[in-house]
Amino acid sequence: MNKTLKITLAGMLLAAGYTQAEETETTLNAYAAGYTAGFTCSAVFNANKSMAQVREHELSGIYSLIAERVKGMEPQVDKENNWVRVPYDDGRRERISVWRSKLGCVDLPVGATVDDAKFLADPFRGDKAADKDSGAPWGKRAEVNATSDNAQLESVLKQAFTKKYGSGSRTSAVLIVTPDEIIAERYLEGFSPETAQRTWSVAKSIGASVIGAAIQQNKIELDAPAGISNWSHPLDPRGHITLENLLHMASGLDSNNAGNRTDRVYMGGGLVSDTATETALEVTPGSRWKYANNDTMLALRALHERFDTTEEYLQFPYKALLEKIGMQHTFVETDWRGDFILSSQVWTTSRDLARLGVLHLQEGQWQGEQILPEGWLDYISMPAPAQPPEDAPGYGAQWWLYNQRFPELPDDTIAARGNRGQFLVVIPSKNLVVVRRGYDIAGEQGFNEHDFVRDVLKAL
Repeated sequence: MNKTLKITLAGMLLAAGYTQAEETETTLNAYAAGYTAGFTCSAVFNANKSMAQVREHELSGIYSLIAERVKGMEPQVDKENNWVRVPYDDGRRERISVWRSKLGCVDLPVGATVDDAKFLADPFRGDKAADKDSGAPWGKRAEVNATSDNAQLESVLKQAFTKKYGSGSRTSAVLIVTPDEIIAERYLEGFSPETAQRTWSVAKSIGASVIGAAIQQNKIELDAPAGISNWSHPLDPRGHITLENLLHMASGLDSNNAGNRTDRVYMGGGLVSDTATETALEVTPGSRWKYANNDTMLALRALHERFDTTEEYLQFPYKALLEKIGMQHTFVETDWRGDFILSSQVWTTSRDLARLGVLHLQEGQWQGEQILPEGWLDYISMPAPAQPPEDAPGYGAQWWLYNQRFPELPDDTIAARGNRGQFLVVIPSKNLVVVRRGYDIAGEQGFNEHDFVRDVLKAL
């Protein structure tokens, strides 16, 4: 194996030396209940899964901090009113997650009740659920789960659903497309082109695309200060952090030992505006690369503050990007004050991710409309001034770069990468997009997307 592949995605993100914080038992139980409520809600209402499927996929092989606690929790699902409630601490307390059309599920804060859901912004109330996936823009489509005529490719596709590419690998979908054709499309039994999964950190690249659409519409500027209101005091050095610094993972802010640990927002019912905006500056903005969920959340928070109302902001990703390219089965989830958690909490299908990849292959154009700025693909593919360690892929603007560090792939290969084996790989020189979705087991060797894409290219 190439020495650059010895650090897996999870290992790389934890390499900074994360150690468990000293949360109380009640807080840890609240986290576990929030995780259970949120994932159950999203899987049931975004993806139409049964509770047996939820337990098999979303609630197993997960984050060790809460894995054992989750096992004993019993979600209560109300399909008529679109919420999930999970009691904890012997039933004395509960966590609640509420579904909204298009926006998916939102975790209410600790102490909130079901009645409090009426205070959530809900700009898409009453919108109908998406229809069956149309298959557009692909004029030619391989039949779902059909055997490939290419024997070498067929072997690679079959191996993707085994342990060939990682001992902890659990693949749920593989999709290989060009702008004109679906070359291959495979799903785990019980999954279909309409089955949404959480993207985890693939959401960061989706978030960058939302930012790109906002730049195209002159709503925000890359090289201007992010303009976060919490940093507006003239003595606050954070006021010098630019949007570009945030996209490059180079804010210079303190994000603890491991910047990918944002438990209070992800499962504790916390707010982006209460957590991501409150950390202090550690180093000069732009001088250090550090993978940090907060940087992505802050980039989108900066965009939020450019809108007059939260309702307008919540509609923007759909009107400016998702609906235009046919991402009809995508749910961009928020905190309870209406900030998108676009560092992780998007639920979408393999085809919708592939559509985003095709948009980038087409230089941000879709059916003649320039949705992303001209040169956007070049911009996100340009190495940021500060880079990750050499045993990891490079980094652009919320996209990973497989440049000279990965000689077996074309130098222009970029990827959106997420926890549990979510991958969207875009190869402009091959006019190719490769999507892999999974439920890889935490703490074990996850799916090796480099080797898989290498083998796909050889087969093609």
